[in-house]
Amino acid sequence: MLRPRIIPCLLVQNGGLVKTVRFKDPKYVGDPLNAVRIFNEKEVDELVVVDIDATSQKRRPNYELIENLAAECRMPLCYGGGVNSVDQAAQIIGLGVEKVAVSSAAIENPDLITGIADVVGRQSVVVVLDVKRSIVGRYTVYTHNGRVNTKRDPFELAQLFQLKGAGEIVINSIDRDGTAKGYDLALAHRMRESIDVPMTVLGGAGTLNDLAELIASFKIVGAAAGSLFVFKGKYRAVLISYPANEEKRAVLGMPSSRPETSGIAA
Repeated sequence: MLRPRIIPCLLVQNGGLVKTVRFKDPKYVGDPLNAVRIFNEKEVDELVVVDIDATSQKRRPNYELIENLAAECRMPLCYGGGVNSVDQAAQIIGLGVEKVAVSSAAIENPDLITGIADVVGRQSVVVVLDVKRSIVGRYTVYTHNGRVNTKRDPFELAQLFQLKGAGEIVINSIDRDGTAKGYDLALAHRMRESIDVPMTVLGGAGTLNDLAELIASFKIVGAAAGSLFVFKGKYRAVLISYPANEEKRAVLGMPSSRPETSGIAA
């Protein structure tokens, strides 16, 4: 049964964990394996890990890192970065990863999605669309860590990718990345109207209220965030966090699990 998910998104660069602002100025925030161990203890719903430079540097996926991440993870893991072939995707799934994310390779060759889905199953194929909004309000997809303007419409691409066999679409706002100013809900609404497959929204979450607003708007959605789960306070001190059980229930719009009391002493 599908349900809303609260998903930390970790960015990896040169083997280290980083966080960006609008896809620029990466700040080192620690070791990805250590972050995974902490998230294990916090019982997160799902984890996304993306090697942000693999495609732009034309590197293959870092299988050693992927294997280590999968061995540590006690939650579903989605990995992206440098994946451009069916064989690579199959190898990643074989290492214990639940989902493989593709982006620029899918835009260049949409049939790649079909090929991967045929081998590992549609539910394991995720397409990430990194999107910028122009001053006139037009959304456009960018690739190669936000450096290449594809001049493609994200909603048309998402519909194509759904047709080709994508099991999930991640819509990532470059403009909101790392800003903690809230999700681009207009972008999310247009994407939800365009596709039927599961959708995850990324970019801009700064508080648990931002997650709650997204989930209240779409019910079944992936609420993904980076800065929210790795920084604390206005000085952005590094602190790996995730909502505790009662906080999570509040974000999901669920009643408290704490038993009610009458207030009458025995």
